[in-house]
Amino acid sequence: MLSEEVKALLEAVEKGTVTVDEALGRLRRLPVEDLGFAQLDTHRELRQGFPEAIYAEKKTPEQTVAIARRMLEATSAPVLATRVPEPTAQALLDEFPGALHNEPARLVVVRSRDSSLPALGTVAVICAGTSDLPVAEEAAGTAEALGAVVDRIVDVGVAGLHRLLAVQDRLSATRAVIVVAGMEGALASLVGGITSAPVIAVPTSIGYGSSFDGLAALLAMLNSCAAGISVTNIDNGFGAAVCAHRMLAHRPA
Repeated sequence: MLSEEVKALLEAVEKGTVTVDEALGRLRRLPVEDLGFAQLDTHRELRQGFPEAIYAEKKTPEQTVAIARRMLEATSAPVLATRVPEPTAQALLDEFPGALHNEPARLVVVRSRDSSLPALGTVAVICAGTSDLPVAEEAAGTAEALGAVVDRIVDVGVAGLHRLLAVQDRLSATRAVIVVAGMEGALASLVGGITSAPVIAVPTSIGYGSSFDGLAALLAMLNSCAAGISVTNIDNGFGAAVCAHRMLAHRPA
C-alpha cells in the first residue's frame, strides 16, 4: 500500500464516503500477513516506496504463485519475482497471463491492471561483456519495473576502451548508471571517472580461476580510485536497481 493510497483512504473517511469499519478492513492486513510458509511484509511499500519482492529460488512454484497472488491484492505496484527457476516461471505465467518473463535475468514481473510507480527518468545499465548479460538484465528489468527508462549499453569492457568513450554522451543523459562487470572489475572505475551521475557497481562471478567467482571484481570495485561509487554484492543486479530507485525516488518527509 502506497502512502498516497493511505492518504486517500483517510480523506474518504473524513468526507464520509468510506466508513471507519470499511477503512479498518482495508488496513487490517498491515503490516504482516501469515501464509503459513511465509510472512508477507505488506507494509513495505508504505515504508520504502515499492512492495516486497519474491526471491523464488528454492521456493516451490506453488509457494511463489501464492505469494504473488496475495501481493497483488495488497499493492497497486508491480510484483517482482527474482531468481525464478523455469518451472516456477511457467507456473507464474499460467496463473498471470499478462506477466513479463525476462528469461536471461530469471525475473518475472506481475502487474495488476493499475500497476504504477512514479517515473524515475533514465538509468543506464552497462555491462562489460556478453557473459555479464544475465546480471545486467536482472538490473535492467528490475529498474524498468520500478519506474525507470533503461538505456542498455552492452559489451563495452576495458579491453576496448574506445567502445566506452563512444557512448559517453549517453551516460551524460542518465540520472544513474549501473555498471556490471566481472574479470578484474575495472569498468566501474572508468565509468565513475567520466560521468557525474551516481554509479552503482555490480561485480559478477564471470572470470577465470583467480577471479575467485567474482571476489576479484568485488575487491577492485570497493577499492576504485573514482570517488563515490556504490558497490553491491556479487551478481546482485536486483540490489543495484533497488539502490538506483532509492537514490532517484527519495523525497524527504
